[in-house]
Amino acid sequence: MSGRRGIMSDALKYELAKELGVLETVQQDGWGDVSSRNCGNLVRLAIERAEQAMADGTLLNK
Repeated sequence: MSGRRGIMSDALKYELAKELGVLETVQQDGWGDVSSRNCGNLVRLAIERAEQAMADGTLLNK
């Protein structure tokens, strides 16, 4: 496993997985069984949320 730190919190990943309808797959089989297309959709949703948060001024710097 790499030493990279994830940018998205686990809570956000699971929330997006639920929104995409792949949460059950993640819970039963892990992230490795989520299709590439759905992983791309997850990233797209995360980017949309980050852009919206920046536009709203709610994104906090860490």
